[in-house]
Amino acid sequence: MTANSEIDVLNSVCRSAKAAGKLSGDDLTKLYEHFGQRFTKALDALTEGRVKKYVFKPSGRIVWIVVGRERDYLIMPEAEFCSCNDFYFRVLDKKVHMCYHLLTQIMAQNLGWFEAIEEKDDSYNMLMNEWKKAKL
Repeated sequence: MTANSEIDVLNSVCRSAKAAGKLSGDDLTKLYEHFGQRFTKALDALTEGRVKKYVFKPSGRIVWIVVGRERDYLIMPEAEFCSCNDFYFRVLDKKVHMCYHLLTQIMAQNLGWFEAIEEKDDSYNMLMNEWKKAKL
């Protein structure tokens, strides 16, 4: 499976799900066929409300977080980056195109399934230091 085909399938499913207001059985099947366990974990994170979009005021900086089992994972969608071990050991080694946290964030953003949290800019550095702590 190429990275482009994974992204194409994901974007296509997100478009149809957004228009319908839900993920259909066909959507779920397509995503599972392309992403397997990564999709299962992503769906769990979505349905459990573990995706957070922090908007810092007044700067407007945005930080995406997926709350994982071990800790919170920092997601940088524009760079296709995640702070999880799977990203370091499987994505960077090109074994998979994206970890389940990235998949979760993309789906959450496209479907609007996330918690929006406003924070003051004063909190940015402290929170980023927490989120950037790696546990390898």
